[in-house]
Amino acid sequence: MRKSGFGEMAAFGIPKVTFHRRNRLNLKKKCAKMLPGSEHIKQGGISMSPEILEALIELTDILSHQGNIEKLVELTVQKAKDMLQAKHALIMMVNPNTGDTVKTIFRKHKEPDGEAMRLLRTNVSGWVTLHDRSFLSPDIRQDERFRIKAFRKLPVKSVLCAPLRTEGTIMGTILLLDKVTDKEFTEMDRQILEGLAGVVAPYLRIVMQTDFESIARYFRQPLPNEELLEKFRPFGLLGKSFPFLEMLQLAQAAAESDVRVLLEGESGTGKGVLAKAIHYLSDRKDAPFVSMDCGTLVPTLIESELFGYKKGAFTGADRDHNGLIQQADGGTLFIDEITNLPLASQSKLLTFLQEGEIRQVGGDQSIRVNVRVIAATNVPLKNKLQAGKFRHDLFYRLRVYPISVPSLEERREDIPLLANHFLAQTAQKENKKARRFHHKLLQFMVHRKWPGNIRELESFVERLVALAPREQEVLGENLLQGEILEEYREYQENGESYELRLSLDEQLARYESRLIRQALEQCHWNQSEAARRLQISEQRLRYRMKKLNIHRPDTQSPRRS
Repeated sequence: MRKSGFGEMAAFGIPKVTFHRRNRLNLKKKCAKMLPGSEHIKQGGISMSPEILEALIELTDILSHQGNIEKLVELTVQKAKDMLQAKHALIMMVNPNTGDTVKTIFRKHKEPDGEAMRLLRTNVSGWVTLHDRSFLSPDIRQDERFRIKAFRKLPVKSVLCAPLRTEGTIMGTILLLDKVTDKEFTEMDRQILEGLAGVVAPYLRIVMQTDFESIARYFRQPLPNEELLEKFRPFGLLGKSFPFLEMLQLAQAAAESDVRVLLEGESGTGKGVLAKAIHYLSDRKDAPFVSMDCGTLVPTLIESELFGYKKGAFTGADRDHNGLIQQADGGTLFIDEITNLPLASQSKLLTFLQEGEIRQVGGDQSIRVNVRVIAATNVPLKNKLQAGKFRHDLFYRLRVYPISVPSLEERREDIPLLANHFLAQTAQKENKKARRFHHKLLQFMVHRKWPGNIRELESFVERLVALAPREQEVLGENLLQGEILEEYREYQENGESYELRLSLDEQLARYESRLIRQALEQCHWNQSEAARRLQISEQRLRYRMKKLNIHRPDTQSPRRS
């Protein structure tokens, strides 16, 4: 059995506890008292919502499993961004060797580049360090605390920053830029960020003492992504695009903790494969990995499949049966299409997540189980919340650590790599000599829209190999049939200017993306010069680059400034 993640909370004066409802309530009270500014919050008549307090407690559970500085800061930034709905979040650390240089060591979602942005990061972080208190600016461009003209043209408005302080020493800062709602950060947001920083700082200090070399490395050279790619490649997770690498970074952090994970992405994007990779790269790798697809089960059977049943519980129950949760004891339960879980079953699942206990259908005894849950959905859970089809409390329990799984549309540059992988795999299985695609067919595959994502692409390649003569090495248009042959011919007639089966908005977005990329390449990725050539403002160019997911080819990771 794995020990509770609250073991490390002794640093806060909290004893080890189990996940019983009474203990969690006491833990909330103790944690609330320890949060920086909690007395002020109470005196001001403001109180943190149960969801925010719960999220901070969950964060301590996550961090208690971390012994690696990279994963600790990555998890912290992800949680801060989610809790405060920030567009951009990053952590800046003080150089442990010199004590004076401040550097961005991790960011979540790359914010606009440029000297003005670097000045903003270093000046705000410097202000927090100098004044030893948090920083809130509704509009940084008009903030009189700074006399930097460059701030006036920044594509950023609201800024929030809090110190990571322990034992009277500031080790760094956590900085948030703008809210996704385009609103300003508030005083409540400041207090929440202070609370989060107060929870994180002791763990950060402990990890820095035991992993000093890792934090020092950020001040020397960037971390390569090749090791990360190699780790996930055996599971069939292949790619090199920015969204894909960002997903792997989050998955690696999840694998090194025991936190509950929610995978969000379209059907066919590989959520099940990612869940399996997280399990087998975690400390639970020697225990069972059990899958359940709520979308394929009759709603009336889901509860008995999930929790098990006793003999005689219903017609046909001629013996005791352990449910999937019991079968996964010590390991991981992957629940796919979680939005299809009936409300009655949602209530029982919530009890299991809170108490670590289940009760079989027809049984009267509680059974202790130790299972990590990874859930997945192809539709936003928030939509189900608004429709009253999903419990709010279960949503917050499951969405502790969300990972967005990108669609094939978002990672088109990975299509050749994936297609060739499926080709080699299928040709070997079918004992055929197919080795590569004709360049025109591969080009067509890159530009075609794949609504079924990776699953559809894989099926397409398997069908080509099945149709190919055993001795054919190059797969070409002669193997295409039906509607897809018509699509290919139409593509050849119209060239890349024709985007197959796309809406007008999608076609315009693709065209705009090509124009911007062309301008950037001609200007050697100088954004100011490219903006002038396109006759738009630099701020608008950066906004469109972010919207269209345009990144410089050699920009592989969001980790460094």
